[in-house]
Amino acid sequence: MDDHFRTKTALITGASSGIGAAMARDLAQRGANLVLVARRADRLEALAAECRLFGVTAMVAPADLADGQARADLVQRFATVDVLINNAGLGVFGALATADWDRVDAMLAVNITALTDLTRLFAPLMAARGYGRIMLVASTAAFQPVPLYAAYAASKSYVLSLGEALDVELAPQGVRVSVLCPGVTETEFFAVADQTRSDFTKKSAMTASEVARIGLDALANGRSSVVAGTMNAAMAFGTRFAPRALAAKIAFRTIKP
Repeated sequence: MDDHFRTKTALITGASSGIGAAMARDLAQRGANLVLVARRADRLEALAAECRLFGVTAMVAPADLADGQARADLVQRFATVDVLINNAGLGVFGALATADWDRVDAMLAVNITALTDLTRLFAPLMAARGYGRIMLVASTAAFQPVPLYAAYAASKSYVLSLGEALDVELAPQGVRVSVLCPGVTETEFFAVADQTRSDFTKKSAMTASEVARIGLDALANGRSSVVAGTMNAAMAFGTRFAPRALAAKIAFRTIKP
């Protein structure tokens, strides 16, 4: 295991479960100190205690990232972090025309607004010190339209485009940005999104720890984007050669219950 992150301090959003929690454990093993951010304080405390067993510091910062003041407070309190992992995100499953707007609005506030704002606020602080690593967690849904996850997939397309552009902008200042695109992962995502899982999503799922390792290796190596898993990478690459209307129909068939 590389020591790129040893003695660095990493702030992880959405750290209370899933990929975020897996990244915290992985980074702790790599010797990184941690700032764990999510809404569920009890889960953060339990994870922090687990991570401290690896001899690192782990601080807990409960916050609702949809709140702009909460984001500003995080940046003020943890201005010297070396690594920002924008992992917090959620999905809303179902036809957009009949979706509950409050849920869709909350999703966009976290997936797009909070992620963009935190990146905007932390990046210049890192650039001033000449070093920084920023990870944005997107999805393989970023590569094609996805009916029944239309707004979610669109938000992840935004994340992928944003991250690849920012890597070019910030690299001369010593700050690298990597976008992680997981496919189906064994997390609480489907329960939160209120989706009954299809056979495809059950058979193709990766573990959160596998996804975390792939993402952190890419971040350490300065890759601008990475798709987690060989099959997922092949599928993402294949969408480049299919008409987008056809890609949308295929995506619909694979995820509908």
